Amino acid sequence: MNRRYFLRSSGLALAAFGCGPIGAPGFLRRALAESPSPGRSGKVLVTLFLRGAADGLSLVAPTFESRYAALRPNLALKRAGQDGGVLPLEGGFGLHPALAALHPLYRDGSLAIVHAVGSPNPTRSHFDAQDFLESGTPGVKSTRDGWMNRALSASPGEPSAFRAVAFAPTLPRSLAGAAPAVALSSLSDFDLGAGPAGAGASASFESLYGGAVDAALKNAGTETFEALRTLRGKGIPSLPVANGAEYPASPLGRRLRGIAQLVRGDVGLEAAFTDASGWDTHAGQGAAQGQLANRLLDLGNALAAFAKDLGPRLADVCVVVMTEFGRTVRENGTRGTDHGHGSVLFVLGGSVAGGRVHGKWPGLSDADLFEGRDLAVTTDLRDVLAEVLARHLRISSPRIFPGHTAVRTGILS
Repeated sequence: MNRRYFLRSSGLALAAFGCGPIGAPGFLRRALAESPSPGRSGKVLVTLFLRGAADGLSLVAPTFESRYAALRPNLALKRAGQDGGVLPLEGGFGLHPALAALHPLYRDGSLAIVHAVGSPNPTRSHFDAQDFLESGTPGVKSTRDGWMNRALSASPGEPSAFRAVAFAPTLPRSLAGAAPAVALSSLSDFDLGAGPAGAGASASFESLYGGAVDAALKNAGTETFEALRTLRGKGIPSLPVANGAEYPASPLGRRLRGIAQLVRGDVGLEAAFTDASGWDTHAGQGAAQGQLANRLLDLGNALAAFAKDLGPRLADVCVVVMTEFGRTVRENGTRGTDHGHGSVLFVLGGSVAGGRVHGKWPGLSDADLFEGRDLAVTTDLRDVLAEVLARHLRISSPRIFPGHTAVRTGILS
């Protein structure tokens, strides 16, 4: 990591005043002062990473498979129409009842599902699988940048700080690289605080950075505080929720609300990232209720609120919800599941071929399972991402997923 990249990705940490990190100061003022470049379409791609390996066989259950209940005596979900049963989807699949807020979006064609999706690399290491997925080069640990950053680098138009934003403590692997990107905890943290104390702190720090001998630090500080004034002037952090949407009071709810504020604030956003942890359910996973159901309730309610908040603007936004790998088909001795292979993926928003469960279903017989224990991968996750980039953002380049020839999945209409 060189010095310039460190300054850009980590920003100015003003921790003494209890505020979150201010990322990419060198790009913010220019981004906020300019309109989106003519090369941009106004389309936005949002990626939501479920870290910890979400159980695709619970998110979207194959209740038509006789072996599903046999291999999961405590975790299998009931068929649609039964008490606590799944919500009906295409082909006999069922949506977990805790994701009920997403079912109307599936029915109206705004939500599509890809099952048996994942990486061709067989690793069951969270660290390696997440790294491979975000780098876009499964099995290759030497890749320096991320797939999303390479996509932005391949796209026409002038770079902009708010072109790529991660609502996360640090810049994610997928956005690492030469193209500008900013990481922030929340829009409300993107300041030194309100009131006289905050104003005094802002003036003190602005004077301090303005007097810095180091030119890079001085310029970063100057542009940061100009950006803060511009951001406040646009009123984006206080932009109210629209259309009666109600976000859950959770980290994911707050982050998706922040992304919606940037979309509706017209700051030139093109790529947004956020993540949610807590999906590593080795013990006490639960079925219709329990640990996993609680996480799914938050996920479904947050995504549904995001869609409602955007209203007609959802047509310009495509949300991809993914995880590093799935979980074992058989439940374990602690009523949980272990690290597996194939999982499930959601795509929400504009131009989605929704109301469908895409992908080739591999089956759950012993002969069909990957290494005799996991759901097999029949759709390479890179194919979905490449199709979304090409058809939604109009970005296509062999550099994005080097060495991989993408296959059309039909996820976008």
